[in-house]
Amino acid sequence: MTTEYDVIVLGAGPTGENLADRTRAAGLSTAVIERELVGGECSYWACMPSKALLRPPAALTAARAVAGSREAAGGALDAAAVLARRDGFASHWKDEGQVAWLEGIGAELIRGWGRLDGERRVLVRTLEGGELTLTARHAVAVCTGSRAAVPELPGVAEARPWTSREATSSRTVPAHLVVVGGGVVGVEMATAWRALGSAVTLLVRGSGLLPRMEPFAGELVTAGLRAAGVDVRFGTGVRAVRRDGPQVTVELSDGGRLPAEEVLFATGRAPRTDHLGLASVGLRDGDWLDVDDSCRVAGVPGGWLYAAGDVNHRALLTHQGKYQGRIAGAAIAARALGRPVDTGPWGAHAATADHAAVPQVVFTDPEVAAVGLTEAEARRAGHPVQVVDYDLANVAGAALTADDYRGRARMVVDRDRGVLLGATFAGPGVGDLLQAATVAVVGQVPIARLWHAVPAYPTVSEIWLRLLETHRDAE
Repeated sequence: MTTEYDVIVLGAGPTGENLADRTRAAGLSTAVIERELVGGECSYWACMPSKALLRPPAALTAARAVAGSREAAGGALDAAAVLARRDGFASHWKDEGQVAWLEGIGAELIRGWGRLDGERRVLVRTLEGGELTLTARHAVAVCTGSRAAVPELPGVAEARPWTSREATSSRTVPAHLVVVGGGVVGVEMATAWRALGSAVTLLVRGSGLLPRMEPFAGELVTAGLRAAGVDVRFGTGVRAVRRDGPQVTVELSDGGRLPAEEVLFATGRAPRTDHLGLASVGLRDGDWLDVDDSCRVAGVPGGWLYAAGDVNHRALLTHQGKYQGRIAGAAIAARALGRPVDTGPWGAHAATADHAAVPQVVFTDPEVAAVGLTEAEARRAGHPVQVVDYDLANVAGAALTADDYRGRARMVVDRDRGVLLGATFAGPGVGDLLQAATVAVVGQVPIARLWHAVPAYPTVSEIWLRLLETHRDAE
């Protein structure tokens, strides 16, 4: 059986959904292939359940940070209630709502394992065991995302360690959890499970947390985790793991042994391109897919293959994947319908935000919010850099937010052009500052113009005025 569509999308996560939405809006027939739950990693094992786990402790911490409410917030979290609320945000791991949305836009959902089979051809092994051969008139889009990368260590397979999926979906609170890795997943899950009652040990090979962000962000998060009772150990690797019944033993690089109930490896991501048939189009299974700004895959004659989201390794974040999906879908539609294609710096068919304006929030205590280049990245790129720092505790709105507010803000300025290259905030509630920073970075708003964007008093947003004053005084 051969079925023909204008566009075939491999993967029904947020990226694939957004891409299909754009191609269907343009009138292109679109098939979406998915072997798991429609809605993907974000809906069931990442963004939604993880933030549902993190929000209750954040709310409790905020209440305890202010005299008056502190006295009313002396109890412990109800772990069962937190997990039940988490289950609701993960739709109880059922995808009927997402399926209804996909069908509502007119896309055809095919459940099964899809792989490429030459130019514009996709073979699908259905969940029922049948096989389909699909062809695409215009484009095939790979939106298969990424998976947790677990290091190949002695005993790992038998130990059945947690990855991010188990860490966000566990039905019970482990008595002792060892977390391996100091990136975003590691620090967020250490925060969540410690708040729910686990004894947590965080093992980091390097010398700091959140190594891709400004160093002060990792330092503040380290202090927050330790204050919460997390045992944070730097310069500590893992050389083996062994499970004996309900207990797992982690063998450390220094020869020590650490017993626990569960171990979470938060040690990076790998592309879901294994067994995808990439060799049939001249690529290699298991690789990340290199793309241009319209998300068209490099090295494939005819320009019919696209890859959006984690799988192209540009920015492994749900909001960036959705953004790329919209861009790729619009580009596919424009090319299919013979319309002008604008891939200029701010074009409708170019995913340029992935180059230097990626926003991200880390939902720890304190929060971290960042967009654009760090100081180190800006200097490596050859920009004439001016760094502007300010203590967030000295902003009136921050002092009102928490009685002992601790935080810091930094903006990285291109000294010659007078525009913002990046900004980082660390402190309670700073995620709400991020969109203003993103607009300033993406829009290349001149510093002189930002003086006229007056922040309301007394809010934490007044940090913008303080940063501008500090920048002016340093000139």
